[in-house]
Amino acid sequence: MGAIALAHDYLTQRGGAERVVAVMARAFPAAPLHTALFAPNQTFPDFMGVDVRVSRLNRHASLRRNHRLALPFLAGTMGDIVVDADVLLASSSGWAHGMQCTGRKVVYCHAPARWLYQLDRYVGAERRMTVPQQARRTAAATAIAVMGERLRLWDRRAAASASRYLVNSTVVQKAVQTAYGIQPEVLPPPPALLPGGAEREVSGIRSPYVLCVARLLPYKNVDLVIEAVLAEGNHDLVVVGNGPDRSRLAGMARREERIHLLGQVADAELRWLYRNSQALVAASFEDYGLSPLEAATFGRPTLALRDGGFLDTVVDGVTGLFFDDPTADDIAGALSRLGCTAWDQEKIVAHAASFAEDRFVARLSAVLAEESALV
Repeated sequence: MGAIALAHDYLTQRGGAERVVAVMARAFPAAPLHTALFAPNQTFPDFMGVDVRVSRLNRHASLRRNHRLALPFLAGTMGDIVVDADVLLASSSGWAHGMQCTGRKVVYCHAPARWLYQLDRYVGAERRMTVPQQARRTAAATAIAVMGERLRLWDRRAAASASRYLVNSTVVQKAVQTAYGIQPEVLPPPPALLPGGAEREVSGIRSPYVLCVARLLPYKNVDLVIEAVLAEGNHDLVVVGNGPDRSRLAGMARREERIHLLGQVADAELRWLYRNSQALVAASFEDYGLSPLEAATFGRPTLALRDGGFLDTVVDGVTGLFFDDPTADDIAGALSRLGCTAWDQEKIVAHAASFAEDRFVARLSAVLAEESALV
């Protein structure tokens, strides 16, 4: 196989896409990783030993702190980057697939850009927003109205420049077909946080509790999970993650001893939280259900919205329970059914093992080898 390079939109946060890129970096340790922005203290420590190569935007600290401010500049910046490699593996949710490569380009698409094709879902329901959030939503909608058609044209050209497309789930496969007219291969990524590493107890957390691991954005529906737990009354809730919605959620949780907003935690603490939880609660519209697989590696079931990527990673009645609508009542109903269900931890763990990292890496390596042979 010839020279391999990696790419990702930006490394400024901790999310499922960044977990997947960390797996790619482990699989191809000699490959440089190209990205628009890199804030080491805001993303996973996995990237500290990686040859990360940043764009010209990285010199601006304000953009590293808030990548959303870079939206007007990302298309031009990413489109100007030319990667010298036989094959570029671009992990993309909207920008990295626009980089050029002297050889072949394989795109691993987490989802076509939500702000271009799912703006209402991405920004969230206005009735649940604070006044500043409503102002940001209006600003985002105005920016997309002004730049949207130009960005969609750029986005489709970027997609068409790829030699090959891979996607993480069946729902993203359909979205790519609709947006770009491309028939991609589905290659589900593995759970990235696994048992066997260090575990560290988180003080102040009492059982029984359910866990929610999500970036704090309106479309993640963490507010509805809080409402459901308070209504159901039999569990505490531990929320891991940060994001623009944190202040509003903190307001909801204030003086509620059963709600714990932890922000970002170390992997050792997250392992402990998974292992000691009753279940994971996943109420958002997701393109891929990664966190239920992480929970499953610890033998823990997931209460999940019957939608999107969760349909690929949760087996109803075996590794979790579905609820039909993202409402506090439906989530509370699933919580009440949790203790009435007999869970087989061995079956839950075996399900997660079917998504193992070695399977993912083997298929990626085969795809890159096939593309490299065409250079």
